[in-house]
Amino acid sequence: MFTSRPELRGTFGMVSSTHWLASQTGMAILERGGNAFDAAVAAGFVLQVVEPHLNGPGGDLPIILWDTRRAKVEVICGQGPAPKAASIRHFEQLGLDDVPGTGLLAACVPGAFGAWLMLLGEHGTMRLRDVLQYAIEYATSGYPMVPAISQAIARVAPLFQSEWRESARIYLTNGVPEPGSTFRNPDLGHTYQRILDEAELAETERDRQIEAARRAFYEGFVAEAIDAACRVPSIDSSGERHAGLLTAADLAGWRARYEPSTHFTYQDATVHKTAPWGQGPVFLQQLALLQGVDLRRWAFSAPTTSIP
Repeated sequence: MFTSRPELRGTFGMVSSTHWLASQTGMAILERGGNAFDAAVAAGFVLQVVEPHLNGPGGDLPIILWDTRRAKVEVICGQGPAPKAASIRHFEQLGLDDVPGTGLLAACVPGAFGAWLMLLGEHGTMRLRDVLQYAIEYATSGYPMVPAISQAIARVAPLFQSEWRESARIYLTNGVPEPGSTFRNPDLGHTYQRILDEAELAETERDRQIEAARRAFYEGFVAEAIDAACRVPSIDSSGERHAGLLTAADLAGWRARYEPSTHFTYQDATVHKTAPWGQGPVFLQQLALLQGVDLRRWAFSAPTTSIP
């Protein structure tokens, strides 16, 4: 059957992601003896470096996994909550009917870092240095800028220059980066390196090092930097300047957690998703609507206008 992409086959392992550097990082981990969870964590941290327009250390992370040791589907919730001070009353006092879609008021506790560390600690086998070194290297030595990143930076360049000066310092040092050019983000690389250094200085045992890294982020210098940045009012989509509500205490009071999956059995297949804090249940509702439809009658990518 014709396909515009090559068919990939293997007997050792395979890694798929939205960026080739993350995929090859995951394969490198497998080739060094790591398991699938080690590979996922290493690839995930690399994605935070090479696709900053899609994800980053300030984002969230839904994880759905199958661990053969436990023989069940598990979900790790890497969605941080809104700040404790984010009440309806507070926004009303600011004269706002909605939470601005951009700016500091929209910020919640960043859950991605803690969720990746939980996955590594509970299911992985490698040490933090083994999986984090790839992201550090790409951030400090550079990676090829994909066109979508250049386009995203170009769209927000005026805002960076007038309001988000630190972002401008990183992304607009020599103007908007050209697609294909080598781009470096040493600040992010140094942040990861400091987390790693503090963790290794504090502990020698693997699991304790991972926990020390979590503390460095959520209770240490990263949380302090986030707190300080949120105290400085900045422009948001309301057109006004507002300080953020997120504090170091909000970060310190949160941990990634396990929870049961939300699942639905469609004919002979059971599909597992996150709880409603993610988008998963919407897909399960779609399957429920199609319960009486035999999708196998239609080939993949075939027109479906005749489905009753």
